[in-house]
Amino acid sequence: MSQTHPTMEESIAGLQARREESLYPGKDGSIEKHHAKGKLTARERIDLLVDPGSFLEIGRLRRAPLRSQDGAGERRPYGDGVVTGRATIDGRPVCVFSQDATVFGGSVGQTFAMKMVRIMELAQQIGCPVIGLADSAGARIQEGVTALANYQMVGKKNVELSGVIPQLSLIMGTCAGGAVYSPALGDFTFMVDGTSHMFLTGPEVVREVTGQETTMEELGGAEINAITGNCHHVDDNDEESLASARRLLSFLPSNNVGMPPRFAPTMPRDFTDADYELDRFVPAEATKAYDVLGVIERVVDDGDFFEIHAKWAKSIVIGFARIDGRSVGIIANQPIVNAGTLNIDSTEKAARFLRTCDAFNVPIVSFVDVPGYMPGIEQERGGAIRRGAKLFYGYADAKVPTVTVTLRKAYGGAYATMGSKHSDNDVNFAWPTAEIAVMGAQGGVKIVYGRELLAAMQKGEDVEALYNQRIADYQAEHQTPYPAAERGWVDKVIKPHETRLEIAGALELMEGRRTEAPLRAHGNIPL
Repeated sequence: MSQTHPTMEESIAGLQARREESLYPGKDGSIEKHHAKGKLTARERIDLLVDPGSFLEIGRLRRAPLRSQDGAGERRPYGDGVVTGRATIDGRPVCVFSQDATVFGGSVGQTFAMKMVRIMELAQQIGCPVIGLADSAGARIQEGVTALANYQMVGKKNVELSGVIPQLSLIMGTCAGGAVYSPALGDFTFMVDGTSHMFLTGPEVVREVTGQETTMEELGGAEINAITGNCHHVDDNDEESLASARRLLSFLPSNNVGMPPRFAPTMPRDFTDADYELDRFVPAEATKAYDVLGVIERVVDDGDFFEIHAKWAKSIVIGFARIDGRSVGIIANQPIVNAGTLNIDSTEKAARFLRTCDAFNVPIVSFVDVPGYMPGIEQERGGAIRRGAKLFYGYADAKVPTVTVTLRKAYGGAYATMGSKHSDNDVNFAWPTAEIAVMGAQGGVKIVYGRELLAAMQKGEDVEALYNQRIADYQAEHQTPYPAAERGWVDKVIKPHETRLEIAGALELMEGRRTEAPLRAHGNIPL
């Protein structure tokens, strides 16, 4: 019996029909509903994220296998609810997956998860960043226990890629339940104000289990996730979030063995008006606050600082910038928030960022003005010792070039934690206003001269005059950068307006620095 084969024209027509069906696999009207919420579709997001015309889709015609013998009544859209592929951003390769909420609400099924894992594996093979655009209602319940395995499969791949290639997650809709672990295991998470939500259990479950009434926004909106540190950066809409992801990638290498992109220097090799403004910017009085962002913006190229975690643990500032065209990670105490004291959240925030920079060959520049650790029962019971040790460990273990500038206060254990010379920091500068000491003058005088002051009081002498004199003596002897400079713990005391050029010179000096670590599986960081 002879078989009739389709003609080439018929085969091409059949392929074209499948392509068209796979382009918009959601139900009629789903895209309009999506746009009405102020959200872009999965493909529109990719188009804005990557270089025009660079996206090469992979797995466009994949779909879930039949679960019944004849498949009657079963919907199996092409793509299975996620668009995956490779592209370029600023000419550099990236791999992308974009979840499509118009298909089964973006719920994660087995084929869906396998597509995500495959594109992550490709990113690993190429050695390029992977960017996930999340917009999913959660696990595809119809697939039963397999749905749980899907999340584990994706999370395991996140762990394998950690510290090897940059992993960015953009939450552009809902990210709930087991799906939240993939962004948490990656390097950077972005959210969109008003349309992004991320939580382990939704409002209905909270209401049923605890009796508490809440909303999606109160429970897991962008603002609350930014405040709690789950999210690194918040934007007002999809377009801005995608632009922010592109900007962040410009500071990072493609992988852990590459170097960050080097840009042509845009700043002059002599002093600018902004440099000289630093001579007047920081108050000489140690009790007066100032915004450290003003220091950072006067030091980095074109004042361009990409701050991350801006709403979490505000007593410390972290983010990316360039100095003399080189990417750097900035860590700075923030005196306008609790005088810049370190606490359980700020040390964890800085430590995580430091480790990320170290993994991807981004030098660290630290601006120090810290009076110590935040005292209190809550801090001690919250694990101040263990969590503070993370930052100490991060600086001591860093292999990238590290440059520290002490602007004003650097007291006690906080001095030791914030990139001091004793942590094998490469280059340490200090302004002439720097106060490097065990503690401030008032506490120090009471300890060092306490008996003398008590004896003077018992004799009826002028204790206030003696106290003020001892304060002045203590400040002259201990609260200056010069004792540390004399011992080699400060490499150079510099004028504030010299900061930018001195840092640029230090980075040039240390370019390519590598330290061979002892052979070991890994260090045991105090998690």
